[in-house]
Amino acid sequence: MKSTVDINCDMGEGFGRWRIGDTSDTLLIPHISSANIAAGFHAGDPNLIDDTVKLAAQHGVAVGAHPGFNDLQGFGRRRIGGSNKEIVNDIIYQVGALREFCRRHGTSIRHVKPHGALYMELAANPDLSDAFIQYMRTAAPDVPVLCMGISSTYTAARLLGHPVVRELYADRDYDDSGSIVFTRDAGRPDPKAIARKVLRACKEGKVRTVSGADIDIEFESICFHSDTLGALEIVREMRNALVAEGVRIAPVSHALEHQ
Repeated sequence: MKSTVDINCDMGEGFGRWRIGDTSDTLLIPHISSANIAAGFHAGDPNLIDDTVKLAAQHGVAVGAHPGFNDLQGFGRRRIGGSNKEIVNDIIYQVGALREFCRRHGTSIRHVKPHGALYMELAANPDLSDAFIQYMRTAAPDVPVLCMGISSTYTAARLLGHPVVRELYADRDYDDSGSIVFTRDAGRPDPKAIARKVLRACKEGKVRTVSGADIDIEFESICFHSDTLGALEIVREMRNALVAEGVRIAPVSHALEHQ
């Protein structure tokens, strides 16, 4: 049974007057330990970034940069072509924006987690992952990257000696390889079923795949999405189940200590 785990959530995912999901970040923030804040390319704008960083800082929640492909219309869930250099430079641009808002509110970037199609592209692309981690080694050598344990991102981070945190996806399904099943619409999942899934993963280190098989899963952080319908009920059920079993909820920096 895990003694400590991080709960991370993608946040600040709107633009101007547009918001996504049925739950405000203000309601979700007390239940999490790490916030992945959209940095303007797939969602987010200067005012929303400012508000979300301030909200996280007020609640003592670790702030993470959540860069994505430059795809507001597709919410960063479509792959956008480009060279490795162009894609990494887009990441740098977004991390830099988050860094300045963190400074404004007396906090700092505690992790970086790519979003959506960019996350999946990095997972499958060793050369891109290597370029991304090389950037992190230069610009933020002590800042962890969040990724799947089976990903090229994880492999590159381990090879280059960069801090890395593996995720369990609470509100996404897994295939038999251990990869998440990428979807643009997760529907409205059952919060109690998600809580059971998360608790089993923490106790047994296993998840059930879409084919009905059980596979091993190693992780230090649990991810759920603010745009998933019923997000507030999901995080409440999940957190209550963990706390009832004596699991401490803490940011990714603490999760690293328990690898």
